[in-house]
Amino acid sequence: MLKTISKFALIVTVAAILYLLLSGNLISRSPLVISVQILAVGLSVWARQSFQSGQFSIHAEPGAGPLLASGAYRFIRHPMYAAALLLVWSSLLGHLSPLNLLVCIIASAVTSIRIITEDQFLLAQFPGYAEYARTTKRIIPFVI
Repeated sequence: MLKTISKFALIVTVAAILYLLLSGNLISRSPLVISVQILAVGLSVWARQSFQSGQFSIHAEPGAGPLLASGAYRFIRHPMYAAALLLVWSSLLGHLSPLNLLVCIIASAVTSIRIITEDQFLLAQFPGYAEYARTTKRIIPFVI
């Protein structure tokens, strides 16, 4: 059941980003929004580079290898999700509309579900995950 929920959440998040891109609401002319979106992409790249060869997976269920707690994961438990949320919400700042707000809320809700699901998988697989989770915030360093 958790795998199905996780897959659905991933599809909805990707669909939200694609909707914003294809509708012309992802990219903004605002230097502030562009800066935040570059930060989001940079965070995503940094997080992706933290993985060892063959360790990265788009599934919430962790792949083979040790618990990842270096690179971006040293500061945020879920930097890829943080980057996606930063990208989506910054696009709203550049293209404020009720529909875009709804897309951001839905993307945030399903991303939250995916984070909770992934945390459950990680707790089950890695004995040290509870301590790591206690000392590292989910999506915003030192805050949330």
